[in-house]
Formats: sequence, structure tokens, C-alpha cells
Amino acid sequence: MTQTASQEIDGLRTVTDGAVIASGEPGFDQARRVWNAEIDKRPAVIARCTTARDVAAAVGFARDHGLEVAVRGGAHNTAGTATCDGGVMVDLSLMSEVSVDPVARRARAGGGALLADLDAATLAHGLAVPAGLISHTGIGGLTLGGGMGWLTRKFGLTIDNLAGAEVVTADGQVRRASATEDRDLFWAIRGGGGNFGVVTSFDFRLRPVDPTVSFGMFFWGLDQGPEVLRLARELTPALPQDLAIVTAAVNAPPVPFVPPEYQLTPGYAMLLVGFGAAGRSAEPEHTAAVGQIRRQLAPLFDLVTPMPYVALQQMLDEANAWGLYAYEKSAYLEDLTDDVIDVVTGHVRRKATPQSAVMFYRLDGAYSEVADGETAFSGGRSPRYAAFMLGVTPEAEELPAARGWVRELWSALGPHAISGGDGYVNGTAEYADERVRGSYGTSKYERLARIKAQYDPANLFHLNANIRPA
Repeated sequence: MTQTASQEIDGLRTVTDGAVIASGEPGFDQARRVWNAEIDKRPAVIARCTTARDVAAAVGFARDHGLEVAVRGGAHNTAGTATCDGGVMVDLSLMSEVSVDPVARRARAGGGALLADLDAATLAHGLAVPAGLISHTGIGGLTLGGGMGWLTRKFGLTIDNLAGAEVVTADGQVRRASATEDRDLFWAIRGGGGNFGVVTSFDFRLRPVDPTVSFGMFFWGLDQGPEVLRLARELTPALPQDLAIVTAAVNAPPVPFVPPEYQLTPGYAMLLVGFGAAGRSAEPEHTAAVGQIRRQLAPLFDLVTPMPYVALQQMLDEANAWGLYAYEKSAYLEDLTDDVIDVVTGHVRRKATPQSAVMFYRLDGAYSEVADGETAFSGGRSPRYAAFMLGVTPEAEELPAARGWVRELWSALGPHAISGGDGYVNGTAEYADERVRGSYGTSKYERLARIKAQYDPANLFHLNANIRPA
């Protein structure tokens, strides 16, 4: 590093409260790490921000020196957009505080908070924010793309429960975005990703949720794949909104409740969760659905038990641990038609690695009660399935095969998918321009591009599913 560059970074240090770490300095290699082990980039400087003022200073430093900006929240992003080579990483991980007002049913979460932070704070009051399935996911990236998980059928997407946000825009201003302040910006950040600034805090409306849920896991072998997916097609849309279900092609986990002879066996699983609230249990509906599954298609094994909500949120953490090599694509499907089932079951048999998986989230209920144009979310609001295709391996040399398998499956599903397979922007490792446009559709994309031109005309925030300024 040249003396001039060192002096400039020292200047950034004088105007920030958080640590500023230059390449090669102590702590740099740990701070630059992200979840996906394939991503190995070296920013010129990492600004470990503690306030919106720190974020504004880091963004201004990047803008003034013509450097790229990467924003790190939880860093749990397959595409690795939380880092960059030679630019500025705006690290929000120290801004992870969560405050809760249980009377008003509101929570404020720092831009670097993880789902685990949010869940721990809100569930203490029997309240929750609808969010994702993995507790070490950052709330920031998840929310800005939409945010779907166990509570989506019951309470909608994460963005449907966002009441406001504090945003540092490309000009260094700290803005409030809500239904009454910077309304275009508020519309855009609800699904438009990190294109419009760095969100330093989120204000969420909270929903009543019993801290204990009714849980069921059912597992079948590969040969029963068509029957499992047909059962999901019949059962899922008819479930009450208090029940959530994820159907997946996975290997059985090596955990004690799985009989030894089935551990690591490839097959199909259903995860069925019932959510109650104060004074009302979802157990009767959950018990009825459990009985229907067992009667119609007896599983190789199952587990039905009460479970803490926070444990549910952590259940998939180990299978998605830091240090794995990963690739991902997604698509929306109107239904699990026989053609879709043929494509999925045929490709699952050729799965490249044991950790790779296909997951189907059902999107309906509260998800479909929000008008399509109300937010910038990259998907229509008609009832549908979100299909996630994940190529995962602990070994770098296996990633090309896992990536190839995902691409082949996604291409084969394309003719049967909504919009030709241009799915959820949080569910892809690649952001080709035409695919981003296809995900949003012409009308939303053009509105987003106009708002982008207002708040980030030079496209400073472009390491994302990029919206080009109009």
C-alpha cells in the first residue's frame, strides 16, 4: 500500500467510530470472510461501522476515491456480494442491536442483525417477524430482497411487515423511508435489494406467535419422489394458514432421531409446522395434517413433536454452515404439475453431491393478500411455489459438478416456470441483467430504474441484483 493510500485511509479513521482495517492489517483476513467458501476477495479497506454516521463516511470515502462498495450484513449470500476486490466493504455486523416495544408490537433491528438476534429479542415477548429459515442469515439482505420462510403463509413476506427504515444513500445523506417519508424509496427497498443505499436500521411490525410450535418431519426414499410431490400438490394449498410446509429433495440428516439405516440416505422430506398464538393452539390442525400424511403415504420415518420456535429457526443452520461451497438458482412454479414432478425427480437422481438439495416453499395466504404493485418484490402475488435449487459441497473440487447440476435442473424447469424461470432475487448466485429484468417484470423494473436514478444516479451500489439508473 502506498503512503498516499495509507494517509487517505487514516483520514477515514478520523471520522468513524468503528474500526477501519486495511488490507494486510491484523484482523483483515477474518473480517473479509463471507459464508460461501468459493468467494475469496480482498477489499482495499473494511469499515466496521457502528453508526449511520460511520456508514455515511465509508460510502463517501468510496465515492470520492472511485472505489466499489460492498455491504456486509450477515454475509450469508451465495453470490458473495458482501465483499469485493480492491473496494470498500461497509461492514454492518457490529450494528446488530435489536430493541422491542411489546406494547406497540414494534422492533428496531440494526442493519447488521442476524435472524438469531431478531428472534431472541422478539420471541421473549411472544412476538416475531416473518423471516427466513437459517438463523445466521442477515436481516438486511433478506429483507431488502423480500424475505420468505415459515411464517409467510400466515403473515406475508418480511417486507410486508416493514414499517420503516433508516437509509444512507449514495450522496451520504441519512434518510428515513416509510409510508409517510421518502415514499418512493420505501417502496423500492421493499424488494429492490441493496440498490438504493445502505439500510442501517429496520423498523418491523411484530406478529403474535407462540414460542412453541408443532413440528413434523416426514421422510421417504428416492423411489417415492413422484408420490411425495403429488401429495404435496394435493395437501399444501388446502392447509390452513396456521400451518406451513416445505417439501424438499434432501439426504436424511445423521441425527439421533433418524434410524441408522436411513441416515444420509437420499430421498424426499416434508417439514410441517403449526403456529399458534396467545390463547390459541395450532395443534388440532397440525395433528389432522399429520394423520393425513401418514394415511396417504406412509413415510420411512417421521418425527412429530413440540419445538421451540427459536430451535425451528436454527434447525437448518448446521446443514448451511459457514465454509461450504455453494451455488443457487430459483424459480416460481404455478403448481407441481406432473411435468414438473418428472423433471425434478429425474434430476434429483443425478444429484452431484449429498449436500445439494431442492426445496419448495408454498406462497399463498397472507403472501397473496398484498397487491403485486404495493412493493418492489421480484415475484407476483398469485399463489405459487418458490423452488430453490442448491448445489452445496464442503470440497472445492466438487463445486463445478454441483453448479452444473443446478443449472441443468433450472434450465429443465424453465418451460414450466412462471416468467421462464426468472425467480426470486435472493435465490440466485448470478445477476445477469436480462434475468434481473425478468424477475421484476417490465413495469416494476422501469419504476425501480427511475427511483435508482434519483437516489443513486452513478450506480455506486451495483454489487447486487442491479437496477440500472434510468
